[in-house]
Amino acid sequence: MPSDIDIAQKAKMQRIPKLAAEKLGIAEEHLEPYGHYKAKVSLEYVDSLKDKPDGKLILVTAMTPTPAGEGKTTTTVGLGDALNHIGKKAMICLREPSLGPVFGMKGGAAGGGYAQVVPMEDINLHFTGDFSAIGLANNLLAALLDNHIHHGNELGIDVRRIVWKRVVDMNDRALRDIVVSLGGPGNGYPRQDGFDIVVASEVMAIFCLSNSLEDLKQRLGNIVVAYTREQKPIYARDLNAHGAMTVLLRDALAPNLVQTLENSPAFIHGGPFANIAHGCNSVIATKTALKLADYVVTEAGFGADLGAEKFIDIKCRKSGLRPSAVVIVATVRALKYHGGVDLKSLNSENLAALEKGIVNLERHVENVQNIYGLPCVVSINRFTFDTPAELELLRARIGKLGAKVVLATHWADGGKGAVDLAKMVVDLCAQKSDFSYVYEEQDTLWDKVNKIAKKVYRASEVTADAKVRNQIKKLQEDGYGHYPVCVAKTQYSFSTDAQLRGAPENHVINVREVRLAAGAEFVVMVCGDIMTMPGLPKVPSANKIDLVNGKVVGLF
Repeated sequence: MPSDIDIAQKAKMQRIPKLAAEKLGIAEEHLEPYGHYKAKVSLEYVDSLKDKPDGKLILVTAMTPTPAGEGKTTTTVGLGDALNHIGKKAMICLREPSLGPVFGMKGGAAGGGYAQVVPMEDINLHFTGDFSAIGLANNLLAALLDNHIHHGNELGIDVRRIVWKRVVDMNDRALRDIVVSLGGPGNGYPRQDGFDIVVASEVMAIFCLSNSLEDLKQRLGNIVVAYTREQKPIYARDLNAHGAMTVLLRDALAPNLVQTLENSPAFIHGGPFANIAHGCNSVIATKTALKLADYVVTEAGFGADLGAEKFIDIKCRKSGLRPSAVVIVATVRALKYHGGVDLKSLNSENLAALEKGIVNLERHVENVQNIYGLPCVVSINRFTFDTPAELELLRARIGKLGAKVVLATHWADGGKGAVDLAKMVVDLCAQKSDFSYVYEEQDTLWDKVNKIAKKVYRASEVTADAKVRNQIKKLQEDGYGHYPVCVAKTQYSFSTDAQLRGAPENHVINVREVRLAAGAEFVVMVCGDIMTMPGLPKVPSANKIDLVNGKVVGLF
């Protein structure tokens, strides 16, 4: 089978004005084109849809990710194509990829095989410039902050209590902890600083949770950037930064319209990581899609313990969105990995390892059904090496939980390979759900992180040193206790130990840092060794990405 990029480069794409008109009823004057195959849908048009009825929202999540791969984005795309294949009007809503993973660990994030969004190279690289705008808005605020201090510091900012970091859309461990303003009085006051990756920034979170330009501007103004010696918070609005930041983000806030290989319409907009941020595409894109289609397929990053939990407790809570059904993506290979098999041996039948590893998937199914209160189906990305005995074992174990297992071959066969999944999802959407949050708004911040840890991760306790506990207590006292919490932790385990596979219980979740995101309106709890500025691996994907005879190669 050809590589993903080879398939994408041979795609027969429709020009965006034609696709928008025929599939969605959007006239060309409402589009802001970026070439022939990408366009932004104007915010004025988005606003004109507000009185239309909503379609059904389908959330695609997954088991705990492994190096063997699961195919969550591929399933999202394949399911959207399959729903259109069976005569439903469907759209797809995805996050934009970050350049850090593109050149680091993954190499691409537009689906795979014959279930991809295109133009794939554009989506994985600069796309429409949204991430650049988000990074610039973030760094404008950082520059205005240091400039204010340089020119007299009228607000009385304590340079030891600056909490706003700079960002860059690239994994670069050398920038985690730095010193700025060296070189004498003309360059400002030297202080310790650092960078986060763009997708971990509060501006990205605000961008994805905002409902309008007005809402965006207000949220940007509410960002806490520093404190005075008396520990009074200093906001972005105190620096008169929020207006200029909004200007930088004005065009970016309009959702990006592209298509799949089968010409199904797709919004790709916003992209916070799910392990260090809230892991969902923009509220504006999702809400707009629900006005334009009868079924909208979206994804939340990583496993259902991370992306799905944040989708429910942050995005749904803030936006009023409610999913009608959930798809949990898994592979037999990945489950055997959770059962202790090394990567080289995953293609051989191993019922004992599968039996051991299925506990990971069972945990996710239980969480979705019993904690989030949503009907779900398990979608297995079929590999040629999967044996009938392995698949039967999987069906039997998941069947005991009251969930169906569907085999899908969309990676090889496109939308027609996910028809059974699509039919199952339509049936699930017709069922009554008992949607619920993991915690209540009135719970304390400490109670919220404990409920996530104990109910979703199955931890025995949450710990934090005295300094962190005092920070959480102060945030509670300062009136932020009603905010949701966003747990930043490894995606590779229910625990904070990336090497702990399967479904560990009675482990300890340590909160080592707490960050207030007052504009995004949540509190970030940083747990374990997770980094908000990741590094590149020893052999990054960038080493095999190249331009050969005018064509991009090695992207995925």
